[in-house]
Amino acid sequence: MSPERDQIDFDVLFVGGGPANLAGAIHLMQLAAEKNLELEVALIEKGKKIGAHALSGAVFNPRALEELMPDYLDKGFPSEKKVRGDRLYYLTKNGYHALPWSPPAMHNEGFHTVSLARLTRWLADIAESLGVSIFPGFAGKEVLFAKDGKTVVGVRTGDKGLDREGKPKKKFEPGIDLMANVTIFGEGPRGSLVGEIDRKLGIFPKDMPQVFETAIKEVIQLPEDNFFSTSEFNDIHTMGYPLGINTPGGGFIYEMDQNRVALGFITGLSYEDPMLDTYDEFMKFKTHPLVAGIIKEGKVVEQGARTIASGGYYSLPELAVDGALFAGGCASIQDLPSLKGIHVSMKSGMLAAEAAIKATGEKDFTRESLDHYTELFKKSWVNGELYKGRNFAQALARKGLSKLIHLGAQTVTQGRGIFDPMAHHGEDHTAMNVLNGTHRAKAVDRITYDGELYVDKLTGVYLSKTLHREDQPCHLVIHDPAVCVTECYEKYGNPCVRFCPGNVYEMEMEAETGKPRLKLNPSNCLHCKTCEIKDPFQNILWTCPEGGDGPNYAVL
Repeated sequence: MSPERDQIDFDVLFVGGGPANLAGAIHLMQLAAEKNLELEVALIEKGKKIGAHALSGAVFNPRALEELMPDYLDKGFPSEKKVRGDRLYYLTKNGYHALPWSPPAMHNEGFHTVSLARLTRWLADIAESLGVSIFPGFAGKEVLFAKDGKTVVGVRTGDKGLDREGKPKKKFEPGIDLMANVTIFGEGPRGSLVGEIDRKLGIFPKDMPQVFETAIKEVIQLPEDNFFSTSEFNDIHTMGYPLGINTPGGGFIYEMDQNRVALGFITGLSYEDPMLDTYDEFMKFKTHPLVAGIIKEGKVVEQGARTIASGGYYSLPELAVDGALFAGGCASIQDLPSLKGIHVSMKSGMLAAEAAIKATGEKDFTRESLDHYTELFKKSWVNGELYKGRNFAQALARKGLSKLIHLGAQTVTQGRGIFDPMAHHGEDHTAMNVLNGTHRAKAVDRITYDGELYVDKLTGVYLSKTLHREDQPCHLVIHDPAVCVTECYEKYGNPCVRFCPGNVYEMEMEAETGKPRLKLNPSNCLHCKTCEIKDPFQNILWTCPEGGDGPNYAVL
């Protein structure tokens, strides 16, 4: 029997507390004030607090923020450092080469380095001051549809206080039905609710599927006398080792305030080697002579992981359906050539707010009305930026010299390249090769973990401050456990134990039978969703755990 649920009605509901929705909520209230509209507006965030799941040491282009708040610097914008200069390095196993030039899109001088956790908290304070009701710790668990089965009318938040079997405990709190005329989804990459809408309404293109990268990131405390204290540049990107030229990815190091750096490594999930371990690749990057020299005598103070939507322009979904709009990373809105997403996410949220205001004034929340967002988007500078990178992901997925030829052609043709649109490699889970003798015999360089500058996976989970209530239902749904210990074990050697950066998946050998058994550690989950994306059998479904669970990032 279903529990009785409270229902709360809003004019506009934002789902997700990232930069897209926070900028959208602020802009919505600004527009409402200009039009003398009194609106009930709410924003829910699954993290314990705003910023708890906001993982990024990022270079921030303030273009959208300047439009939203021209006086943002006077309002206490949380800049870490101004970018003094850029460097792009090609790494070999033991050496490196500083490239003589960086692509124009990667010129960041004058931009800011930021902590995304701090940036979102700052935006949330401004949104609340304008009248937005913000509810952290509430996970959107289910999309609510009207009787027609296609009109979004709100979101149901997750129940709290269920035991492992899904039965109510003594302190059970049923979820709440949050109803809205317009629901704006800004869940971030691989949003679970947007995925639900796609399965029902088919909003993502099939010929240019979503593809992703997994980023593992750290904040490292350095001594006062460090590399950046005398360097003329403080924005570093790398390519090459350890992934080589055939797999998309690379590293970055950004100077932050208080003698800290944000360091990260990104692995394209189109990789083919079933033995590749995303965390091992990250550690190989950290121990490379160039990187090790920059971060020497440092100590990791925070670590985390998340995925990045890297499909680009041709993989954008329909931006509007009846009753709902999609903004930011969950809509694959990412400026790929510049390696930035915050400013385009913020602008998309602002444009969604403009469409929501228009629909509210007309009292028309149909797809036809809300498609004003699509019109605004196509006329905006965001569309122009994404269009210039429309074939970038496809070129990165090419191998060897072909990759460089296609990227070079795109650089001189404003993104067109040799083919437009350029064919895609397909969904990431289809890219993995079957194990062979070479894979099984492959030696893996062992990393010496010192517990301070070089930490193992479990220490990284600890440094993310990830917590989940242990006795709740498992939020990782394995559709057919038998596949894990038969086909997946035999064909791919259970890649989940390697592509998960949080050590959520383990394979144990049963003492009695000598056969493998899958062991889950859902309390380690960093909410990156790599498992759902990369599993070759698509046997894993990531769902939201209780609201407030998961990482609790503070300085990233």
